[in-house]
Amino acid sequence: MTIADLNTLIRYLTNTTSTDGKLNAANLLILVNKYYEDIIGRIITTTAASKWPHGDFNYTAFPSFTIDLTAGTQIYNLRDWGTTDEETIFTILGAEVLDNNNNFQLLNRITLAEIHAQGITQSEYQSTNGLPLEYELRDNFLLLYPAPATVNVTLAGGLRIFHLRTADRFTTAEVTTGTKEPGFPSPWHDAISYGVASDHWTALGEHSRADRFRIEYEKKIKLM
Repeated sequence: MTIADLNTLIRYLTNTTSTDGKLNAANLLILVNKYYEDIIGRIITTTAASKWPHGDFNYTAFPSFTIDLTAGTQIYNLRDWGTTDEETIFTILGAEVLDNNNNFQLLNRITLAEIHAQGITQSEYQSTNGLPLEYELRDNFLLLYPAPATVNVTLAGGLRIFHLRTADRFTTAEVTTGTKEPGFPSPWHDAISYGVASDHWTALGEHSRADRFRIEYEKKIKLM
């Protein structure tokens, strides 16, 4: 179903028009993207550890990017990566570092608990700068062990990240064009409409109607 089809179905399920105050075009887009992201998020959660992690079909670029390293810097804020996909990163699958011979080397993932299990404090673990061998993800940060040293790494574009993204959200312009489809198999596209209808009727205090559409939404998701 295209976004135009979805919006038509939503108007039918909610008995509204584009001039309706409760479900105007702006609110409709917010709710469509809410359920679009919810569905993609559920698919990613289910498939991230499988042999074929799911990605939104609408993306044209592979979900990986490189960032510059800074000599002696261990901690990198995920929000400072400067990628156009910054807001859509859902989970990180792996990472590589560029050595001083311009060859990417695999980084193994480690957790803070695994460091502490060795009887070593985080600040003492691989504390001498060199070629990073491991990375840790914690809160909004990626930590390298050890921190990079200029003689061991290529700083420019020295860290490559592989990740999964949330939905390629609909824009106002795409709603106007009306041809874009959700980036998951079409038999479940209408689930978005059921989710939006549930929120709409909840907002109006029509809880029996809202519950009916919520059940339809969850039923659809379980069949994916």
